[in-house]
Amino acid sequence: MFIQFLILAAGLLLILLGANYLVDGSSSVARKSGISEFLIGLTIVGIGTSTPEMVVSFISAFQHKADMAIGNVIGSNIFNTTMILGITALITPLVITRRNLKKDIPLNIAVTGLLIMLGMKKSLFGIGEDRLGHIDGILLLAIFTWYIWTSFSHDSQNVTETEKEQPAKQYSTPVAVLMIIGGIAALVGGGKLFVNSAANIAERLHLSEKFIAITVMSVGTSLPELATCVVAAIKGRGQLALGNILGSNISNILLVLGGSAVIAPLSFSGMSPVDLGAIMISSIFLLASAYTFEVKKLDRFEGGMLLAMEAAYMTWLFTNHL
Repeated sequence: MFIQFLILAAGLLLILLGANYLVDGSSSVARKSGISEFLIGLTIVGIGTSTPEMVVSFISAFQHKADMAIGNVIGSNIFNTTMILGITALITPLVITRRNLKKDIPLNIAVTGLLIMLGMKKSLFGIGEDRLGHIDGILLLAIFTWYIWTSFSHDSQNVTETEKEQPAKQYSTPVAVLMIIGGIAALVGGGKLFVNSAANIAERLHLSEKFIAITVMSVGTSLPELATCVVAAIKGRGQLALGNILGSNISNILLVLGGSAVIAPLSFSGMSPVDLGAIMISSIFLLASAYTFEVKKLDRFEGGMLLAMEAAYMTWLFTNHL
């Protein structure tokens, strides 16, 4: 059992290192190619923090482990919003901008609701099956493509600000290409180790794959977001932290689960109303927080409420699955 936990940790370490090298190498190549800083931030860097979830969920889908693929994203999004934003808001209150209110937060709520409706078609509407099929995956990926395109075409004025806040380290082209290749190799290899060891641990402890995915796997794959947000909060850059979480949550649903469903249909039979309710309530809470207490700000009190929500959800998980 101890060996399996070591393998799990080694797989996670490879995933995190791979994501870091892939983002840095790709960013360097993109800048030398003349691609805008904003597009780099939105695609390579922004989605980069969701790469661990993507690798784990894609490999789970290939291995027909739907509970792991879905549980990883559900757990990651709940953890991102409640724990990571909760901690970040305790460090520094987060200003919620007009763009956040008009686009990012509503889209986060909308795609979360869409995921639930698509995944629970039979339970909610009496049609089809409670799963994400190939067509559902294609729809989610199409929405993701639209999101990337509209963000780039309408928000290019943010490029200068981003460049000032996040100066990038440059590498020679050969070194950058090697970083990309090595990053992808580490992601794939680490992802296989992580998924296989998590499944073995679940089997030996007589725990469901969904429980392992929502707890161990989702927290582990959310470490890039946690590190990014804590550093951003300490430096007083709350918008960077908020944008990172919103972008990661949207990417997790549209790109990660969309791509996973294209690989193989994902059954939602292992998801409970509490799991789906937690991800939706945490999404709606961000919108509500913009209009309570300190208007258009996620303050420390609300950060404490988010942490309490995470504690309540985890208590329910352990109470009902151990």
